[in-house]
Amino acid sequence: MNICVIVPTYNEAENIAHIIKKLKNYDLEVVVIDDGSYDDTSKIAEACGAKVIKNLKNEGKGAALKKGFDYVLKNNFDAVITMDGDGQHLPEDIPKFIKRAEESNASIFIGNRMYDLKNMPLTRKITNLAMSAFISFIVKQYIPDTQCGFRLIKKEILERFKFTTQRYETESEILIKTAKAKYRIESLPINCVYRKYKKSQINPLMDTLRFIWFIIRHYIKH
Repeated sequence: MNICVIVPTYNEAENIAHIIKKLKNYDLEVVVIDDGSYDDTSKIAEACGAKVIKNLKNEGKGAALKKGFDYVLKNNFDAVITMDGDGQHLPEDIPKFIKRAEESNASIFIGNRMYDLKNMPLTRKITNLAMSAFISFIVKQYIPDTQCGFRLIKKEILERFKFTTQRYETESEILIKTAKAKYRIESLPINCVYRKYKKSQINPLMDTLRFIWFIIRHYIKH
């Protein structure tokens, strides 16, 4: 299976080199989407051997992911692995994604952090539990950790669907459109590193409102 790893980043100069060096151990092409960083994220990523696509301004995680998906399709990869650039997701978990994707007819494989909650910050724990329950209800398919960005997505999903959102709600849009079309989504347990000093780039109010607006538009359309 020919797989590309997409890493959307924003001001991750401190973490990106370590991630790329670990990913290179798996002989996978690594594409860093630098979403308007004002630090040295792009320079460091290129120096470590990653392909870099740089936005001149911050357009949002969803927009960065979609640029990565375009690259995957143009270069005829069989699947894409998406992971965060802040060091939360561990490259050591990648082999289990690939192995399961080769064995299963599911179309998306999503990391599950919810089986071990002791180290997860309380706010994130509450948000993830609530959102996962809500989205699972919408799509009539149980997905224990819908907010996890560590995923393997097969090419058939990228070819079939056009994703219209720009920011964090894009990850939910992918799951909703995929599940509604009767594609199967599998969850795999992963390990996560939560850095207490790292401030989340998610705006709880604005990103929640964007998600609600996406759900309203989705149901009006369908």
